[in-house]
Amino acid sequence: MDPTVLNTLNAERRARRAAILVTDLGDGSSRIVRESDTVAGGLGEATRQAFRTGRSQAIEVDGRTLFLNAHLPPPRIVVIGAVHISQALAPMARLAGFDVEIVDPRTAFATPERFPEVELHAEWPQDVLGRKPLDAFTALAAVTHDPKIDDFPLLSALEAGCFYVGALGSRKTHAKRVERLLSQGATQAQIDRIHAPIGLDIAASSPAEIAVAVLAQIVQALRTRGTERAEAAATE
Repeated sequence: MDPTVLNTLNAERRARRAAILVTDLGDGSSRIVRESDTVAGGLGEATRQAFRTGRSQAIEVDGRTLFLNAHLPPPRIVVIGAVHISQALAPMARLAGFDVEIVDPRTAFATPERFPEVELHAEWPQDVLGRKPLDAFTALAAVTHDPKIDDFPLLSALEAGCFYVGALGSRKTHAKRVERLLSQGATQAQIDRIHAPIGLDIAASSPAEIAVAVLAQIVQALRTRGTERAEAAATE
């Protein structure tokens, strides 16, 4: 492989950005396609699908056989709030293949006994996210009901372009949240990305059922990333 191509690929992986290594199996040449790149035709559709699914495959385009090697960062879920929903969500999310982190400055809730084998931060979100920034392959779920804890990471998730942003609370609670976030500089378009009430509407009532609804919505968001951009490209 061309050292320049390899260096570029490694840089994208270190930055937790998705990239696809496209190799022409006929002449061995290769190139990197980033998720933000505009690629037309059959190759464009194939790369968009690979970015959504993470699956590598060989394709035929214009008489050439190309191998698409997809390199997607491991998706992670950052849960703000060490509550009962989080206790159910963490093990289910790990089984589904997500890295999971729980953040809550309330040390009475954020304990290893309540969250065994989970990366736990009994700190304020701004301190944790300062060390471990959010990114496009992170889902953020804010479930504390406390604006002092939830608002900063929600704003950070919108600015970072997290693939999923969800917040627990009623529509009335969310309306007040919207006012606060707008006053802190969020745009209406950003706020419209927040899933609130959080989770798919499956009439969930218990913490475990709400966790199922949240995880299902996160998976849906992950596997449909870039769909709107793909639809727009198809109409051009």
